[in-house]
Amino acid sequence: MRRRRDLVMNAALKKTKTTNVLNVNHPDKVSALDAEKYAAMKRAFLRVLPKTGPGLTAEQIRKRVLDYLPSDVFPGGARASWWTKTVQLDLEARGTVVREKCTPLRWRKR
Repeated sequence: MRRRRDLVMNAALKKTKTTNVLNVNHPDKVSALDAEKYAAMKRAFLRVLPKTGPGLTAEQIRKRVLDYLPSDVFPGGARASWWTKTVQLDLEARGTVVREKCTPLRWRKR
């Protein structure tokens, strides 16, 4: 009986906190994702993004955020590209960042 209780307690400890993430392309969809990774990427994303135009391209953002990501959350930049896009779509849906109407696409803070 004790072993089962220990397994249940360990599973509860391993659960990660989540945060709700929006997507500008799918306004009715809300996803629950790892809160720690989201917060770390959001900090890095907003740190590199300029407030005035011209904004940064997706490639420029992906490269620049790597310098500001904690290595314990994103070891070796693992999955940083996916998280960069996820945060960009969420912040765009929330109105925190603006997609400029140009080619290639660029983003800046609102």
